Amino acid sequence: MATKAAYKRLTKEYLAVQKNPPPYMIAKPLEKNILEWHYVLRGPPDTPYHNGEYHGVLLFPPEYPFKPPSIRMTTPSGRFQPDTRLCLSMSDFHPSTWNPSWSVATILTGLLSFMTSNEATTGSIKTTDADKKIYAARSHQFNLNDPKFRGIYIYLYIYLYIFIYIYIYCILYFVVFVFEF
Repeated sequence: MATKAAYKRLTKEYLAVQKNPPPYMIAKPLEKNILEWHYVLRGPPDTPYHNGEYHGVLLFPPEYPFKPPSIRMTTPSGRFQPDTRLCLSMSDFHPSTWNPSWSVATILTGLLSFMTSNEATTGSIKTTDADKKIYAARSHQFNLNDPKFRGIYIYLYIYLYIFIYIYIYCILYFVVFVFEF
């Protein structure tokens, strides 16, 4: 159970992430447990992760923001072992380097930066860029097959399909309109 300070801080961070989401990422806590956050990192352009979607979990201790979260990535990426705690300066592997001013946004920004580097750490694996591109191409389907992911992020896919439908409708309308003249 979250302390009052953790609850207040994580609520504030959730509102901030919703209002101004950092590039290439979304994150939200479980409705029934504010200490368990699920995130999706999108592979940035000019990286082998481009177009990939990488789901993971930040598990905050009740003493947050005074203690760091554990960090896991569920989706295979070719960079991290799936569902393995990651050893990063902003994770529970290194409580002595933790800075209480860090937030969900800075943690995920750091994770994405580390993901696109080649530095080794506990939980990382070494693969080729070609392998990482294959994982990126398969990541969407992997996430759709994950029941926990579907339960949390299904609204993303509903919006995506609505957007695609509207986009196709607009293109068809434009084509019909252009050909009428």
